[in-house]
Amino acid sequence: MDATQLDDDEQMRLWNGPAARAWLGTQDMIEQIFKPFEEMLLEAVASRSDACVLDVGCGAGGTTLAVARLLGTKGTCTGIDISEPMIAAARARAESERVPASFVCASAETYAFQLDSFDTIISRFGVMFFGNPVRAFSNLRRAAKNNAELRFIAWRGPAENPFMTTAERAAAPLLPNLPARRPGAPGQFAFADRSRVNGILQESGWAEIDIRPIDVACTLSEKELVRYLSQLGPVGLALQETDSETRAQVIETVRAAFSPFVHGAEVRFTAACWMVGARARSASGAAGEAVCG
Repeated sequence: MDATQLDDDEQMRLWNGPAARAWLGTQDMIEQIFKPFEEMLLEAVASRSDACVLDVGCGAGGTTLAVARLLGTKGTCTGIDISEPMIAAARARAESERVPASFVCASAETYAFQLDSFDTIISRFGVMFFGNPVRAFSNLRRAAKNNAELRFIAWRGPAENPFMTTAERAAAPLLPNLPARRPGAPGQFAFADRSRVNGILQESGWAEIDIRPIDVACTLSEKELVRYLSQLGPVGLALQETDSETRAQVIETVRAAFSPFVHGAEVRFTAACWMVGARARSASGAAGEAVCG
């Protein structure tokens, strides 16, 4: 999902409206596609005997719940997201599956976390949407215990991720009002520039910064491809507001453009991302609201 060139209020409206509907309608598919990334983040907490974990931009809670299951009674995991519908879905799922995870509906950029609360802070594609990323990561650093680990995954650039931009390239002649991507703007590829990510983390007080490129093989069923391209990303959002004739034409055109990625019954693509790690320095300041006991 992309939210390019949106301010904080617009991000809030998007993720509490059309983007949330699309995400929840495809949550099963998204979790299957991004399962390899969830497993990578689980490694960040697997070796800790007692951990208090924060999952930033947790969405409907798939990674949060996976971490909570892994920790069991040895630790806790809290997810935070600005989307009320997705947090509601995450809480319902945690209750249904009897997983002891907790969730906060708020922006991690401004939320008053209790100081020195978390041993580990993780995120799977959830940190690229901050209006002020330095403020956000400074806030997260204050929430982190001394020597806590930060580990998140973010997309590299659009040129390295053709699968993620195929739909909008193919649909552009039919949907002339699709928003243009702007480098560095909040959205899917906001952290494409490695040096910018390093600078953000340095300025917000994180140390031992490690930014490594990872190329991850992802798959989905060919039967799910139309659902994917018609509901997610800029094209999916645009199709929520188009007439049925235009919608059918766009879907046919975009589906044909994805043909190079289709291999029999399976769709395959490589996700070009950054795996980012850092450590928290000692921090002090006024305490805020506790979200993890």
